[in-house]
Amino acid sequence: MTQPIRVLGISGSLRQGSYNSALLRAAGHLLPEGMTLDTADLSGIPLYNDDVRAQGYPDAVQDFREQISAADALLIATPEYNFSIPGVLKNAIDWASRPDANKQVPLKGKPVAMLGASTGLFGTVRAQHHLRQVLVFTDNPVVNTPQVLVMGAKDKFDANLHLTDEATHGFMRDLLKNLGVLVNVYRAQGQPAGV
Repeated sequence: MTQPIRVLGISGSLRQGSYNSALLRAAGHLLPEGMTLDTADLSGIPLYNDDVRAQGYPDAVQDFREQISAADALLIATPEYNFSIPGVLKNAIDWASRPDANKQVPLKGKPVAMLGASTGLFGTVRAQHHLRQVLVFTDNPVVNTPQVLVMGAKDKFDANLHLTDEATHGFMRDLLKNLGVLVNVYRAQGQPAGV
């Protein structure tokens, strides 16, 4: 029997009507058997300040770090702001990339899949490229294919922000399946993530 895979979804957008948060909700309906998806809320995480960290992680940061630690993998939905990832997402990664008192880094080595939606023509390709660069430092194995780049997002969601594009459904199913494969490869090698 395959061990369940717990995925933590992270949206890089705080906007209530976010297409990227809607992508995560859609992913929750497309999960392979044995995979679950919880989502993190980045809205309460303060700006990174190492003076604050030295006195103890703020509650919202500690909660986020614990969510990452409890997950087997991450699913990050990123918008593209000025050709890159949003500051709120980079800020959350900065907090999660620091060691705790036991020198444990919850983000380190955690398998990651990414996706993104944009109203423009490039579907967050540059933001995802920059996110991959950031995840090199944190030593995260990343699912390479398929790339889920939702362009013209306003035409691919209905008025209630339900994803209606069947091609995107297919890409997301494959992405999630490949994320599960990556998690199981790491498990087979005896390399638990986050250590």
